[in-house]
Amino acid sequence: MTDPSDQRGTDRSESTKKLRLALFASGSGTNAEAIISACQRGADGPLPLVDPVVLICDKPAAGVLDRARKLGVPALIFPSKDFSSRESQERAILSELSGMRVDAIALAGYMRIIGKVLIEAYPLKILNIHPSLLPSFPGMAAHRQAIEYGVRFTGVTVHIVDEGMDTGPIILQKVEPILEGDTESTLSERMRPLEHQAYIEALSSFSSGAMRIIGRRVFMGDRQ
Repeated sequence: MTDPSDQRGTDRSESTKKLRLALFASGSGTNAEAIISACQRGADGPLPLVDPVVLICDKPAAGVLDRARKLGVPALIFPSKDFSSRESQERAILSELSGMRVDAIALAGYMRIIGKVLIEAYPLKILNIHPSLLPSFPGMAAHRQAIEYGVRFTGVTVHIVDEGMDTGPIILQKVEPILEGDTESTLSERMRPLEHQAYIEALSSFSSGAMRIIGRRVFMGDRQ
């Protein structure tokens, strides 16, 4: 749990030092592709201080592996069936991340719950994106939950990962209306660009050192 008196953020004291980022994904990988592409645009792009050094995947047939290969990012696969427990899987992953000097992790559609091994190794340095305005509609099928509940607006939330289910400190949120006739599929498709925008914005603040976390409150740049 986060101590309310604690204040930490990314240490980017050397302005030229890039954040060595590991991306975790299990599915098609559109968020991962958007982040990698933003990083590869160089100094003129939105993520000049982020270096996506590896993709971690738990599904050997996941579409994200093809996206990573085309973008030149190495991928490592850790199928859950090859490990006796989540802890043993995470220890194997952590060994690789440590060897690659990874500074932080961005979950981009990773379908495994992150456990104590990785959370303790990367305190306040694991980010996730969720397709709702947390704390509303955590967990799976957030779009369906929002439509069935009848809310007028939903959105995306980028947050720090803790040991709960979508319960970590919120970095930023973006809002999208739910339209008459929306289905889980149409809402998901319309929100995808918003997810990319939100994640890139959060990573920009995180990598630049502009982000500070005090208890459950996250401060970005001049936001007070």
